[in-house]
Order: sequence, then C-alpha cells, then structure tokens
Amino acid sequence: MRCVFGCILFLSFLSLAPTCSFADDAPAGPPNYVVILCDDLGYGDIGCFGHPQIRTPHLDQLAAEGLRLTDCYSASPLCSPSRCGLLTGRTPSRCGIYSWIAAGNPMQLLPEETTVAELLAGAGYDTCHVGKWHLNGHFNDPRHTQPGDQGFAHWFSTQNNAGPSHLNPRNFVRNGEAVGQLEGYSCQLVVDEAIRWMTDIRDPAKPFFLFVCFHEPHEQIASPPELAASYADAVSPQQADYFANVTNMDFAVGRLLAHLDEQQLADNTLVWFTSDNGPEGHLRYQNANRSFGSPGPLRGMKLHLYDGGIRVPGIIRFPGRVLPGGNSSLPVCNLDMLPTFCELSGVPVPTDRTLDGASIVPLLDGSDLARERPLFWHYYGGADNRQVALRDGDWKIVARWDGPADMPLGGSLQPGVVELLKASRLSHFELYHISGDIGETQEVSAAYPDLFARLSQRTQEMYLEVLAEGPVWEFPAE
Repeated sequence: MRCVFGCILFLSFLSLAPTCSFADDAPAGPPNYVVILCDDLGYGDIGCFGHPQIRTPHLDQLAAEGLRLTDCYSASPLCSPSRCGLLTGRTPSRCGIYSWIAAGNPMQLLPEETTVAELLAGAGYDTCHVGKWHLNGHFNDPRHTQPGDQGFAHWFSTQNNAGPSHLNPRNFVRNGEAVGQLEGYSCQLVVDEAIRWMTDIRDPAKPFFLFVCFHEPHEQIASPPELAASYADAVSPQQADYFANVTNMDFAVGRLLAHLDEQQLADNTLVWFTSDNGPEGHLRYQNANRSFGSPGPLRGMKLHLYDGGIRVPGIIRFPGRVLPGGNSSLPVCNLDMLPTFCELSGVPVPTDRTLDGASIVPLLDGSDLARERPLFWHYYGGADNRQVALRDGDWKIVARWDGPADMPLGGSLQPGVVELLKASRLSHFELYHISGDIGETQEVSAAYPDLFARLSQRTQEMYLEVLAEGPVWEFPAE
C-alpha cells in the first residue's frame, strides 16, 4: 500500500508560500554552487514538505536556513531528460533526450550542447560531478560524451543506477577509470568523494560548481538495517526500507553541509536541493517493491505530466542573499539553474540557441519573476497518453497527441519514435487553475474559453518548435 496522507498538514505549509525574506549583504566575489539532485524523490517525501513519518532533519534545517520553493519543477517526469534540462537550460527534447537512456541506446548529450558546467569552467570555476550521470548510452566509451567532456574537471559517476544496489556498488568510474567494488551505501560514497574533492583536489583559489547526484531513493533500494528498524510504524519492511533510504540520504546531505561549514565555504555558497522527477509507482516493474514515495497532494507520479510527475521538492540556501525561513510559490524549474548561475557569476549565456529557463535572481532579490517563455514539458510516453504540459503563471495545460495511444510507458527510445513525434500534432487539451487547484481535480476549459484557446495555441506552437529542433537518432542495424 502506497504511503498516502492527508493534504491538510501539507497545505498548512503552502499557506505560507508567498512569504519570502531576503538579505542585502551578499558576500563579495563569485559564489560557489552546490546542486544536490535526488533520484525519484517525491514532492511529499521529506519532513519540511509535509511527510508525517520520514525523518529528514538536515533537509528541514536547510529549509529553515534558506528558501523553500513550493512550486519547484523538474524539466521532465523521468531521469535522463531532467538531467539534460538542468545542465543545458533547454527543454530536453530540443537536445534529443526524449526518454531515459538505456545502456547502448544512441541517445547522448551531444557535444554541441553547452552545459552550465562548461560555462562556469570557462569563467574560471573548478567543477565536479559525483553520482548518477545518465546522459549517454555508451558510458565511459569514446563513442559518447562523458562528464569530463561536458565541463566537469573531476567526475566519480555511474551510467545509471548504483549496481547491483545502493549497498556496495561496483559500477562507479572515476575520471575514466573503473573504481571496482566499493563498501558502503551509495549516497555516503558520493558525499565521501565530494568532500575529498573539496578538501584535496579542487583548486582553492577558484570558485567551484559541485553537482551531487544521489541514486537514492531509486530502486534497487538498499538501506542501513538500523535505520529501517527505526521505522517500526511502517506498514511493511519494504516501506521501512524506503523511509530509511530517504533518511540515509538526508544524513549524507548533513555531512556535506557540515563540511561546507567546517571549510568556511557556506557563506558564499548557493546550495540548491531538488529531485529529478516525481516518485516511482509501487511495483511498476520487477523488483520495485520498495518504491513507497509520495507526491503529497499532487496528482500523478513519475512518468506523469500532471504535477505529481514534475513538481518536486526545492530548497535554496544562499547566506547573505536570502534570509532564512522563506517560502516562495513562484514557479521555478531546474531549467533555471544555468541562466541563474550565469547571472550571479557574470557569465554570458549562450545566444546561438533557445534557452527555456529563466534567471531566478529577481526571486532571490525579493522581486517577481517574469518569464519570456512559459514552462513547458514533453514526454512521449507520458501516463494516460498525456504527453505535454505547459504552465503559465497560475494556469496549466495538459495535452495529448494525435499519434498512437498505446505508446509504451517508461521505456527507452526505440527506432521510429522520433519520426512519429515530428509528424504529430496535439489533439486534446485540459486546463487547470494550478495555483488554486494543486491536485488538478477540476478541468476548467469551459469556464475560460479565451484563456484556454490562447494557451492551447501556445502549447501547440511550443510542441512543434521543440520537436523540430530535436535530432533523429540512428539506431544500429539488427
């Protein structure tokens, strides 16, 4: 049974959402950036976002010290595209990352794409990636680009999940060299490497960008038995393992934040904590029997274009710029990281391509956030054949396409799919007043015909524009 809890507790948090506090004594010099990305962590999976059982004291403290983003979105309802959007600031389908990337799949983050790591490295930053990469089918193979080709001077990474599980993984690669069998839990090993890099490897004369990509709480889940035993009120041992998995990740975050404090780095470091997509469905595939994540009051889960698939926890701590204890209900997305970090560091953004993210520096400074482009999502395998979503302020459109209604759910890209997409159009639209209907329970297109027509047309235009730009991948002959 999935962990489902009432919305009353959660909505009590949201009632504080428009309130933000900001400082005007930001530290001098280029800021450091630490991005912490979880894998399949649901919107309602941590204490400061309303979970009544899972203990996340370090993340709760991070939120108390910073800004809680109640309307924080990933770039996609699944892993590889979300990571692509975060690094490039572009809707993933523009880059050809249409779905998750299976080992051997032709999809990759192409060398023509420019990442935030490359931009910051070009401006004198030291850079590091630790954890899940999942942006190529040929990992640690010259046929595809690797983290080191995409701006990361140091990397300690896996192609996809920690294998065979979070416990004692054996598939990490450090700067092109396979590491072999490791002892411990993945999140702690990832933070071990991050701390080692900050202490012994990075150039202390340079500002830095550290991208920490946990495998938790994606299956195959493995958690410390003593933590699982502490959740005696769980409905099953499998649910206790999930709760413990999130808590173990929280402990790893606490270690990382403590190191920033010990090294006197915290005051000039922007920390952004979030997730790559919504929570995994229970028993959706073989052995996924520990997936007990919660979307909180949201509709849908991972693979959905309703908010349960794409709205995720978001916390920003930036001492001296953002005062503690704030909440913001302005929509933000991991697409916004590239333009935000570039603006804060005085780095020009690329002008030879479309960027879909927007700098949220105005939000950090206590102002409203104006977007030139509405937030837009595309995933051809979306649950219930909902493949497209668009959010413009308080309103959200969800749309289907006119192609086959039985597109496989959750699979990696197959031959012929991109050609189908490029020939398709959107044929069905739903309108939700998302700021007042967080669960997307009331479809209101009939009540707002002019708004519905305008947003439907804009959604169709962006769909065609994005797919026209995306590459068609060449699959090897059978």
